[in-house]
Amino acid sequence: MRRTLLTTVALSIGLATLGATATAAPAAPPHLALPEPSGPLPIAHTRLHLVDHDRPDPWVPHQRRELMATVWYPTAHPSGHAAQYVTPAESREILNHLEGVPDVPDDILSTTRTHARNGPPTSTRLPLVVLSPGFSHPRAALTGLAEDLASRGYAVAAIGHNHESRATEFPDGRLTTCIACETDDPAKVVRNRVDDVAFFLDELPRTTPLRPDRIAMVGHSIGGASAAQVLHADPRVSAGLNLDGTFFPALAQDLNRPFMIVGTPEHRPHGTDESWDTSWPHLTDWRRWLTVSGTSHSSFTDFSVLSEQFGVGLPDEPLDGHRTAQITRDYVAAFLDHHLRATPQPLLEGPTNTYPEVTFHHH
Repeated sequence: MRRTLLTTVALSIGLATLGATATAAPAAPPHLALPEPSGPLPIAHTRLHLVDHDRPDPWVPHQRRELMATVWYPTAHPSGHAAQYVTPAESREILNHLEGVPDVPDDILSTTRTHARNGPPTSTRLPLVVLSPGFSHPRAALTGLAEDLASRGYAVAAIGHNHESRATEFPDGRLTTCIACETDDPAKVVRNRVDDVAFFLDELPRTTPLRPDRIAMVGHSIGGASAAQVLHADPRVSAGLNLDGTFFPALAQDLNRPFMIVGTPEHRPHGTDESWDTSWPHLTDWRRWLTVSGTSHSSFTDFSVLSEQFGVGLPDEPLDGHRTAQITRDYVAAFLDHHLRATPQPLLEGPTNTYPEVTFHHH
C-alpha cells in the first residue's frame, strides 16, 4: 500500500506528491524520460561517496556524516550507457511514499531515460553549480536541470543530504531513508545543509579533476532556503537561487550577494508565504523576484514531467510539464550566465513575450 508520510516540516514546505488523483492503470508501464538537454555539449557524470570523519551525522549522531553526490559536466568523449536515474531500491522506497501513482513496477523510476554518459570533463576550470533538493526529495529530482546546465558548459553537483531523502543507496548496497522526516525543526535541516555544502566543496578537488573558481548554489524548497544561508556562511559561493522555498528562517541580516527567488503564484508579494516578504528587503545586492503562473511546488523539479508520463498530474499545476521545465532551465541558466560568466541576460530584465507566464515583481 502506497502512502505519504506527512510531517510538520513536509506540510510547511508544501511537499507535493506525483499526483493527487490516480487515473486508470495503463495497459503497459509508461516509458519515463527526461527532456533532452538544450545546450550544444555532450555530457557525462560521476557519482561520489563522501565521508566526513570530523562530523557526526545530526540525524544519527553515533555515525559519521556521509553523502552521495552526482556531478555532471560537459565532455568531448561520451561513452557507455546513460546514467541510471535512481537505483531500483531507491525507486521502490520513493514510490512507497507517493500517492496517486498507477499500478506500475516498483523499480520503474530506475528506468527513466537520462542523457549523461561516461567521460572526462572538457576542462578542470568549469564554473560550478551546487544543487540542493527539496525536503524528502532525492538528489535525482533535479537531474533534468543538472543535465541541461551541463550541456551549456557548467559543472553541476546535486548533493544527496543523507537521511533527508526518502531513499539514498550507497555503493555497498545500504539504503538509508528519511529519518529527518520526523523532525519539527526545519532550521536544523538548513544548518545541516550549510555544513554539507561546505564539506562537499572541500572534497570536490580531492575526489575529481574539477577546480572551480566560480560557484553558485540553486536549491528547491528547503534547498532554496539553504542556498541563502550558504551564501551567508561560505565566501566561495558567490550567487544563489531559491526555487519556491520557504526561508527557514526568514532572513534577518542583509545578504550582499546576488540572489533570485522564483516561485508559484503563492509566492508573490503579500502571498501566503510571509518569509519571502520578510526576506526580500535583506537581499541588498542584485536581486529578482519572479512568479510563474500555472505552477505548483514541485513544478521546478523532474516530477512535473514524470507525473505526466505516469498519466497523473501535479496538484494545482495547469501548466504543461515540459513548459515548466523549459522556463526553469532558461531562467536558471540566465541567472548563472549573468553572475558566473558576466554575460548580460535580457531575460532577467523584465517580462518577455517568450515567457508570458513569468511575472517580475520589484527589483
